[in-house]
Amino acid sequence: MDLLKIIGKNVEKLRKDRGLTQEDLGFESGLHRTYVSGVERGIRNPSAIALVRLAVALEAAPGELFKGFERAEKERNRKK
Repeated sequence: MDLLKIIGKNVEKLRKDRGLTQEDLGFESGLHRTYVSGVERGIRNPSAIALVRLAVALEAAPGELFKGFERAEKERNRKK
């Protein structure tokens, strides 16, 4: 799985765990709802600033948005 998909899944999980809609998260982070949707679907390449804004709005450490990436990379490299 690529990094953008991993970030998207993590943002979506954290958002749902907090009981927020995409619109709520957009408001809290200062990002548009459609941008949040694109991040969650893995089709947006968010900047470092956008990632930090999302993490703060989700009350999470920015590193939590990358959770699972290292494992996915190891699996991908094993398949080569």
